[in-house]
Amino acid sequence: MSNLVLTPNGRIKRKNRAAFDEFPNLGTFLTDIWSEDTPSVFRSNFNQGMTLPKVNIKESPESFEVHMAVPGFKKEDFNLSIENEELLISAEIEENKEKTNDEFTRKEFGYASFRRSFILPETVDGEKIKANYQDGILNVTLPKKEEAKPKPARTIEIS
Repeated sequence: MSNLVLTPNGRIKRKNRAAFDEFPNLGTFLTDIWSEDTPSVFRSNFNQGMTLPKVNIKESPESFEVHMAVPGFKKEDFNLSIENEELLISAEIEENKEKTNDEFTRKEFGYASFRRSFILPETVDGEKIKANYQDGILNVTLPKKEEAKPKPARTIEIS
């Protein structure tokens, strides 16, 4: 009976190896890091822009607040719109740098973009939405309609 086993990444290894044999050597370690079995977070295409920015959403009696972490952008880079009761937030930046002297030319370029969408609750007044961008945070205020705001408690007299 053979003590060889085919692993999920296509390599053959022995069954019942001693504990110290389980430590990878440098060659197999590097192969394992970049193999197809690696979680996708480690295999992302770094050249295709950025990941989706993190968002915090907070509700108050008067509004919803959307806070999006997007450092490195300018307010002109953002596009906010409402389509079919959905808030769409997107941004795109492209950067090209070139430095030349007598010995070399150095060119660097970069591109980043994202698009996030949020379905608006019926309680949001879409005509009064406001946004500002400061210190790498995009803040979007979604005010609630008057009829959706909580009413103060009132006392009812008994006759």
